[in-house]
Amino acid sequence: MTETGTGTQAEAPVEASAEAQTGTPAGAPVGATVETPVGATVEARDEAPGGAGGGAAGAGPAGTRRDRRALRAALRWTAAAVVLAAVGAGTAYGIGALERTDVPGLATASDGRWAYPALTLPPLPSGSPGPFADSNPAEAHHADLRALVLPAPEGAKEDPALRGSDGWLPTGTFLAEYSDASERDVLRLALADRGLRHIAARGWTMPDGTRTRIYLLRFGSGVVVHDLFTEKVAPASAPGFRLRGTDVSLFDDGFPPQTDTDRVQRSAYDETEPYGAEQVRHAYLSAGDVLALVVQSREGTAAAVPFQQTVVLQSQLLG
Repeated sequence: MTETGTGTQAEAPVEASAEAQTGTPAGAPVGATVETPVGATVEARDEAPGGAGGGAAGAGPAGTRRDRRALRAALRWTAAAVVLAAVGAGTAYGIGALERTDVPGLATASDGRWAYPALTLPPLPSGSPGPFADSNPAEAHHADLRALVLPAPEGAKEDPALRGSDGWLPTGTFLAEYSDASERDVLRLALADRGLRHIAARGWTMPDGTRTRIYLLRFGSGVVVHDLFTEKVAPASAPGFRLRGTDVSLFDDGFPPQTDTDRVQRSAYDETEPYGAEQVRHAYLSAGDVLALVVQSREGTAAAVPFQQTVVLQSQLLG
């Protein structure tokens, strides 16, 4: 490693200097304590081997001082090299440890997700269990259904027509999502036979023209919703009813596995090419006594990421 190698090179001259300064015998353990006081060590080092006037040239006090200055200079350069190497290695490690988006100039482009507000589950009436509690066999959502609809993301322009009266949407407005009149009649009858109670909805348009509509339909129990989901509206291969503006839609298997929500069943569909005026994506959710429909459409093509994000967040509110 770079740091380890640099430290080894710097230690060699420091150990040699310690032996020269203290007179530590050769072979003594590294870091052994020298009993001679520091001042005495310096004084002993100042004496020339041959005395003040004897020995080879440069061995006197003047020569010894030059040797000390040369040694100090070498040590200073060695220490500087060690510091520079450590700083360089630390900088390289620091950049390597950062996330890519934390390094200026290396930020990755947005994947297209929308900025939704923080989600908060509405309060339950006092003493009421959650939809999937053991004490709630009907899997009923006792919270206000209108508060379970996903809020619009940042920058969206909401569609007041989907707010309905007091937040409750007429069945006819929901059925207008479907293109064929005969299919609308079949679905209307299926909803009535299964005891549809309320519909809550919300819709918005993003600056890029993507339109979102979310519908939550409440029934008497989870058993009823599961039957409606599997038998009528959301077969595995293709949707049971054709949405307005679509010709052929097939099952969308592009959702990552980790986006599944416990106790919430999902069937998503993607319109196949050639599209009409716009591409339409939609998904049905079965969550206890609530059946949800999420629709996104956009002129040209509708991006997959915000659609998946919207469906997953709505699932989490119902789960």
